[in-house]
Amino acid sequence: MNLNKVMLIGNLTRNPETRTTPTGQTVCSFGLATNRRYNDAQGNKQDQAEFHNLVAWGRLAEICGQYLVKGKKIYAEGRLQTRKWTAQDGSEKQRTEIVLEGMQMLDRAGAGGSASTAARAAEPSFPAANPEPGVPDTAEEGIKVEEIPF
Repeated sequence: MNLNKVMLIGNLTRNPETRTTPTGQTVCSFGLATNRRYNDAQGNKQDQAEFHNLVAWGRLAEICGQYLVKGKKIYAEGRLQTRKWTAQDGSEKQRTEIVLEGMQMLDRAGAGGSASTAARAAEPSFPAANPEPGVPDTAEEGIKVEEIPF
């Protein structure tokens, strides 16, 4: 048995970019920064930032594109995936990304980032984009702000 699981809490480094593939799939990509504080050999506190590339698909991509903005703190859960391609100049490129399976916004309404009024109106938690077989996908029904209990 193998395991490919990533769990991060951090802040968005850029606004999400949402687009549609030629087959009609929605995809959203954005950056996330996580920070680590430690003491160096001399006992001085040091901060180290790590930057991650995140990608969401389907309904989760639509939600990320609608509610997330640069600076917002989120909990992200997913799996690592490395893509390889040939650039237009003929060079080989590769990029390691976290493919999101779930996301939860952690800022309170009105806190963190420069969110628009509409994005601040609700701070719901969103389930995984692809539920297990046989389990209905309730995320496809749509989320109405007035139905969110907080």
